[in-house]
Amino acid sequence: MPGMLMFLLIASAWCGPAQKLPTNFWHVLAEVGFEKTTDKDGVTLELPRFSKHLQSWNGKKIKLKGYIIPVAEVGDQGKFMLSSLPFNICYFCGAAGPETVIEVETTQQVAFSTQAIWMEGVLVLNDRDPNHHMYRLRSAKTTTPP
Repeated sequence: MPGMLMFLLIASAWCGPAQKLPTNFWHVLAEVGFEKTTDKDGVTLELPRFSKHLQSWNGKKIKLKGYIIPVAEVGDQGKFMLSSLPFNICYFCGAAGPETVIEVETTQQVAFSTQAIWMEGVLVLNDRDPNHHMYRLRSAKTTTPP
């Protein structure tokens, strides 16, 4: 038994304390800057540069409260954007930055609503693939507030 206790103490010190999920994760997603660069074809790009704190959440489960922004042209109800702001002032309407939306991938049928919903899933940071948003929420499902 003393050996097991010693193992647990060493393991907890080695792994470090678990990160506590912030109540409003949108504040963490705001920890991003942008860097202008030029690709091989001479096209100017603005690539996201994520804070170290934000990078520490990459690949981990998070919860977000937000508003559904349908992406009808995709034709897939398992994909939509979630905005921290209601549709009339969201990023797509020009009143906010790209850090206020996240691309959601879910196998659930999430009905459109003008009311805020809670989503939970795995955060994926994207600074390379231009076919996807810089924030993705994979394996997402509706959930209750934290």
